[in-house]
Amino acid sequence: MKSVLKSLNTFAALISILLLTIGLTLPQEVMSASAKEIDIRSDAALKRFKKEIEGGSDFLNKSKGVLVFPQVIKAGIGVGGEYGEGALRIKGKTEAYYSTASASIGFQLGAQSKSLVLVFLSEKALTEFRHSDGWKAGVDGSVAVIKWGAGKDINSIDIKDPIVGFVFGNKGLMYNLTLEGSKFSKIER
Repeated sequence: MKSVLKSLNTFAALISILLLTIGLTLPQEVMSASAKEIDIRSDAALKRFKKEIEGGSDFLNKSKGVLVFPQVIKAGIGVGGEYGEGALRIKGKTEAYYSTASASIGFQLGAQSKSLVLVFLSEKALTEFRHSDGWKAGVDGSVAVIKWGAGKDINSIDIKDPIVGFVFGNKGLMYNLTLEGSKFSKIER
């Protein structure tokens, strides 16, 4: 049994190294989206947010800033990782572009795509985020992933956290997820 597990771990490590090597050798243009592409996808993600979350439009209007990742891809075979690119919007205007990345080790096989919306409810949290050199959730700041019942207006929840996260999957809002360990870095577009 131990030899089978060791073989599977070795295989997973080799596949991960191979995927990482391929990813690092691809031209940067293939791996990243243009500013226009990120903006178009971010608009679509925010439209979906407003449609799926009752009171979402009013909630976003009260925010100091919104960081939108329209598509974050997660994949793994024993060792996994996720990556996505998005836009920081302040008063509806894109102010900067960011990437998010994280890695994980453990039993995992497969891939998924999700959208991520981080809402900054305090000016202090937004300022600290913008002035950081690679902000890490759970280390540089806490992100509360909000849960609520269907048909409940988001504005009826007394949210005290300075940063609130929403994660969407192919089938709508995803629950019981964490953003701990996700790193957010400013990128040039």
